[in-house]
Amino acid sequence: MNTAFYDFSKATVRCAARVLWRARVFGAENVPASGPLIVACNHVSYLDPPLMGCLCPRRISYMAKKELFEVPVLGAMIRGLGAYAVDRKGSATSAIRRSLQVLEAGGAVGIFPEGTRNRTGEVQPQTGVALLASLAKAPVVPACILGSDRALRLNRIDVAFGPPLALQAGRKATREDLAKFTGEVMNAIELLAGSIGGNT
Repeated sequence: MNTAFYDFSKATVRCAARVLWRARVFGAENVPASGPLIVACNHVSYLDPPLMGCLCPRRISYMAKKELFEVPVLGAMIRGLGAYAVDRKGSATSAIRRSLQVLEAGGAVGIFPEGTRNRTGEVQPQTGVALLASLAKAPVVPACILGSDRALRLNRIDVAFGPPLALQAGRKATREDLAKFTGEVMNAIELLAGSIGGNT
């Protein structure tokens, strides 16, 4: 990652978020200052990746579908904020390998468990977050973005971070463990949405 470009991109997008959308951040103290970390967030807008990249207190890398890198301005923006491509129609092996490299180096990875924008709430989350948490033995901080789907109306955008969650240590996680943990993460995200929704 080009840290100078990352810092410049993060400062630029954060400034735009504060000015255009009066962005607020809740629960930043829940994000560990160091060590491997996964940030799992809901997904309702194409703006979610750059917003998560600029409003998270940690320097964060995250998966984004490869099509986003082809979008003018947005592609450069998310690349500058540390995103790397995942091919949803092909193998996710390379993206998982890249995520593990970041985590093993003590970095933070951002993931949208639903895998795509989910405005209706009907998209079922995938277990990739739980799998990474299991492989890297990394905690997961649930996060929630509200208002990004109404960004064109210049509505307020809020981001919240919840307390870290962790898989049971001491044994290899089963499919049932991964599914259960995914549910816990999504429930925590939903609770965050309710808590910051009352502060709008």
